[in-house]
This record gives sequence, C-alpha cells and structure tokens, in this order.
Amino acid sequence: MKLGFVTAILPEYSFEEVLKVASEIGYDCVEVMCWPEGKADRRYAGVTHIDIANLDPAKASEIHQLTEKYGVTISALGYYPNPLSPDLEEATTSIDHIYNLINAAKQLKVYHANSFIGRDWKKSVAENWPKFLEVWKPIIVHAEKQQVKIGIENCPMSFTADEWPGGKNLKITPAIFRKMYADIQSDYFGLNFDPSHFIWLQMDYVKAIKEFGPKLFHMHAKDVRLDVERLNEVGIMAHPGEYHTPKLPGMGDVNWGQFFSALTDTGYNGPVCVEVEDRAYEGSIERRIASLKQSYNYLRQYIPKP
Repeated sequence: MKLGFVTAILPEYSFEEVLKVASEIGYDCVEVMCWPEGKADRRYAGVTHIDIANLDPAKASEIHQLTEKYGVTISALGYYPNPLSPDLEEATTSIDHIYNLINAAKQLKVYHANSFIGRDWKKSVAENWPKFLEVWKPIIVHAEKQQVKIGIENCPMSFTADEWPGGKNLKITPAIFRKMYADIQSDYFGLNFDPSHFIWLQMDYVKAIKEFGPKLFHMHAKDVRLDVERLNEVGIMAHPGEYHTPKLPGMGDVNWGQFFSALTDTGYNGPVCVEVEDRAYEGSIERRIASLKQSYNYLRQYIPKP
C-alpha cells in the first residue's frame, strides 16, 4: 500500500508546494483536487491543484517532472460535485468536468479518478435511479475506453439543511453498491472507500471491505467521533453534523487495526489517503500541516514505508 493525503486541505498551496510538504513529511502519494476554476460554497470544495480543463502535453510533462523531483506520486485525480443535481446547469457542468477528469487521468498516466455519483436529495433512491443510469452508463463506457478506474466515495453528503433529507450522493450503502454493480457491470466502476461514513450510518465497514474487495480502487483515511449523548437527544433524523465530528485517524471511533486487517485480507495494495476534515486543526496552515504529520505518524504503523 501507499500512504497519501487529499490535497483539499492545502487550498492556498501550489501543486509543487503540496508535493514538497508531502515529501518532507514522508508521504508516498497525494490525491490531487481538480475542481473547475471558480467559487464553490462547500467546505473543502473548489480546490484546484491541477487545472485539467487546460491540460496539454507540456503541462503534463511538467507535472511528471515535479512528481519525480519530490518522489511523490499521484494516487488519483479527485473532483466531488453533484452530477445528478436537479439544477440543470450544475449537473451539466459537473458531468462535463468528470469527462475532463477521466481524460486528464489518462493523459497523466494516473488511470484513477475519484468522484461522487450525485443525487437529487429531495427524491428517493428509486426515483433517482433512472437519472443515475442515464448519466453514469456513458461515463463508465468512456472510462473503460480510457482505461481509467472510477472510484466513487461512499459519502452521503447529508450534513447541512440544504442537503436534507436524502443527501447529495447516491452511492452510500452495500445494498446500493450491489444494485449499481448489477446495473453497470464494469471493471472500471468501483469505490473510493471511507470507513468514517459507515460509523454514523451504523453499518459494518469491515464486512463491506471483505465483500467489495475487488471494487476497492482507492481508500480515504478519515475518522469520526460520535457524540452518543447528543444522539440520544436529537436522534438519527437530525442533521448528522449535530451528533458526529470528523477527526484525524486514531482520534475517533474507527478501529484502524480491524480496518487494515480486513483490507490486507482482500489483497488490496493501493493508496490510502488521509482526508483531513478535523475542525480542531483548521485554525492555521501550521495546524493543518501538523494534522498531516500526526496522521502520517499514526498510520505508518499499518503501512510501512516502501
């Protein structure tokens, strides 16, 4: 396995500066954020460390030279919008840029792209399904042609009032995973798996890792702490932000020993990238870099340096 981090936590840094931080700490790889240029309102969104819309052979060569210089590889290109949004302009922009993401992943010889399925959060899973198939079948066909694996993160995107009640990402449970893989059968359609979301959804991430081993293309290492006393007050129908808090690996309720035990049993040998969303470390760039160092030190016990 390779240990990396998601570059969204360093939005003010250039791509080269991100690689320098990764190299100095000891990380093997980074998942590079590739949002289209422009404003994004969501936390950790809108970060652009590689402008894939304007990628050309000269820029691709420069990127390769930088990764070689710092000894840090790109685990995947990441972009996490809502391609199934009921807002047609938002959906169209998202879909078009996902195609750009796939093309860039091939051009950069990364061959991995991570995203969300999206969802109309005011409709049921069944009501979203026809749109899911309409949008994603051709995307996966294109990914197959480019030989780029698409890892969908299992984040419900259901944390705030504007995402209530269904959340803005459809691919969140094992039952949905199975149905998607039955309806779109492709070796290039899989998971960017994050165990922290299974914690507050009260599901077994170890069981899911074992079942969906062949579909694990990329992993996010994020922890979460449940406030049980608060949950007893507001219940599971409250916005999840009321009773759960994202934390650095080792500071929440994920059992990382069991996580890596299950992961190694599947034969997984890909990237595991720290995703920092811990507000306790967001006060300054120094604190955010400290969070990357702390996460690195904790996770190296499970992923020895190559």
